Amino acid sequence: MRIISGTFKGRRFIPPAKNWPTRPTTDVAKEGLFNILQNRLDFESVRMLDLFGGTGNHCYEFISRGCMDATYVDQYGPATQFVKKIAEELKIMEQIHIVKMDVFKFIEMSVTGYDYIFAGPPYPLPNLRTIPARIFEKGLLNKNGIFVLEHNPDHDFKSHPNYQEERKYGTTIFSFFINPS
Repeated sequence: MRIISGTFKGRRFIPPAKNWPTRPTTDVAKEGLFNILQNRLDFESVRMLDLFGGTGNHCYEFISRGCMDATYVDQYGPATQFVKKIAEELKIMEQIHIVKMDVFKFIEMSVTGYDYIFAGPPYPLPNLRTIPARIFEKGLLNKNGIFVLEHNPDHDFKSHPNYQEERKYGTTIFSFFINPS
């Protein structure tokens, strides 16, 4: 895995992901997503949230581009330890908040609003389809914020009232949701 752009551009890291219950976003899909986000976000002023954070790749990319407030959430202990190790190596511990917790519990407990939320859950997660509703019911996305949900073709969110569009990269789909109010 590599960081595409910014201060840490080209930096590679190899997670000890053998037998991890994670599925890192491919570099091709991630690059496509960040090409879109680059035109929609001011990375330096964004408060971002990475749900089902896995390797932390999404947070590193945001921080590399100037984000000063990234929150990473994952319940898998080895993943959170890996993210802490990389954050220490990159000297970004002040910019990233690492939370080892079940994502659904975090959503229920959170009182912070975010400008950008990314969720990359395991595709077979039984309650994956409930994630957008939970995000909006809890008011986690700030006004004019963007929420991106990574999923496969088995899921369709076009009927959600905050759905905006989707982008496909092979079997990886990013559904975009906005909070206009």
